[in-house]
Amino acid sequence: MASFERHIFICIHERPADSPRGHCAGAGGAEVAQAMKMAAYERGLKRIVRVNKAGCLDQCARGVTCVVYPENIWYGGVTTEDVDEIVDKHLVGGEPVERLVIPHQHLTGISREVSE
Repeated sequence: MASFERHIFICIHERPADSPRGHCAGAGGAEVAQAMKMAAYERGLKRIVRVNKAGCLDQCARGVTCVVYPENIWYGGVTTEDVDEIVDKHLVGGEPVERLVIPHQHLTGISREVSE
């Protein structure tokens, strides 16, 4: 069984076009996921980093959302133009792309203490 250093989940969830929450599919989630997978593969990350499509990550109003584990780094508003920077800086270099990070205190969901 493969053991990966990192997993990145990219939301591709789709809602009705008139949903006030928005949805990642309508913001290009599938395109971001495909570009991320190709960029990771091109950099030799196969079996090191797993790129996964995900259902709703509950950050719908933030555009395409991604989360990287084990670091628990959340990105919002990701576009295909951001993919190379995320792959090179974070997935290869281990440094989050700060301009895209959703701070933990701004994530939707249950409030709780999060160690950073």
